[in-house]
Amino acid sequence: MNSVTIIGTGFAGLTAARILRARNSSTEITVISPHKELHYLPSLIWIPSGKRQPEDIVVRLDNFFERNKLKYHQGRVTGLSDDGRIVHTDHGDVENDGLIIASGGRFIKKLPGIEHVITPCEGISAAEKIRDRLQQLDGGVISIGFAGNPKEPAAMRGGPMFEFLFGIDTQLRKEGRRDQFYLNFFTPAEKPGARLGPKAVRGLMTEMEKRGIHTYLGSKIKGFTESKVLLENQEFDSDLTLFMPGMTGNQWFDNSKLPRSPGGLIQADANCRVAGLEQVYVAGDSGSFPGPDWLPKQAHMADLQARAAAENLNASLGGRSADHTFKAELMCIVDSGDRGIFVSRKDSGGMVLPSTRLFHWAKQFFEWWYLKQYR
Repeated sequence: MNSVTIIGTGFAGLTAARILRARNSSTEITVISPHKELHYLPSLIWIPSGKRQPEDIVVRLDNFFERNKLKYHQGRVTGLSDDGRIVHTDHGDVENDGLIIASGGRFIKKLPGIEHVITPCEGISAAEKIRDRLQQLDGGVISIGFAGNPKEPAAMRGGPMFEFLFGIDTQLRKEGRRDQFYLNFFTPAEKPGARLGPKAVRGLMTEMEKRGIHTYLGSKIKGFTESKVLLENQEFDSDLTLFMPGMTGNQWFDNSKLPRSPGGLIQADANCRVAGLEQVYVAGDSGSFPGPDWLPKQAHMADLQARAAAENLNASLGGRSADHTFKAELMCIVDSGDRGIFVSRKDSGGMVLPSTRLFHWAKQFFEWWYLKQYR
């Protein structure tokens, strides 16, 4: 009987576990994570307004693990040895015949003064800080922006920042306080949202103009203070700054022989196989994959990569050809708190559908449907 280890209980890790179990009922599957929980990060955008409470988007995985006969090892990964056959954690080692790494990425926190900003996608506590700060402010300047990893163009998370930007604007309007606040959006990119496609860029910029949001585009970010955003050629006041840096690999990657991309992620091929290591695969934010220059870092893409990784590992362990690939596909709803814009992009082209309440409801329905399988 083969044993497989999966690192992570996010989108990629849990999808990989589902696929592996569906393909083979006898494989011993061990999942490593600090907590036996799934945190549904796409819904962080609704915590500041109170549309979601933290408990609404945290799913305990006890039932899912029991249904799928998964073993759980609680711990934080500290490294790998024996070419991936042994995973080291702060609570002991886990051996395997095959490994899928789905431990996510790490935000680059090198800019001076970055301790003064809130990085929303760091998790629920960050979203709660945004909620609390908004409640405390009687007015002022709110600045929201993002940057990337220059050595890894795909390693950025711009989409959620547009949602926080538009969602906070909507929230303040509903509270009758919007005229007391000045909203800024900033990014080094001259065309924010370019990975979503040209139509999306035009739509996002039009939406900002319509909402009276001031933009600072194309200027390198130099740092932050408690009350300012510092750009290369200018600076501006900010009472609350939300900023999403680019991503790189987890620190524990350094304690392994994992091949790394220039940007610090795990180098993988089109089959999600880690270069140079037998029976080691990667999916989601941890990996650097071949594909178009707009290949996204998002939950949907992580699911597609995890499916390919699980199919290939299962086939390889069974002595069969491991030739599954993933399709490059961006699909998301940019939500503004009460409406949403649907955006999709494939090699064959892209689609942007106008903002409607229907897409806001659709995003909530998808949350319910997705989490249902893990409850």
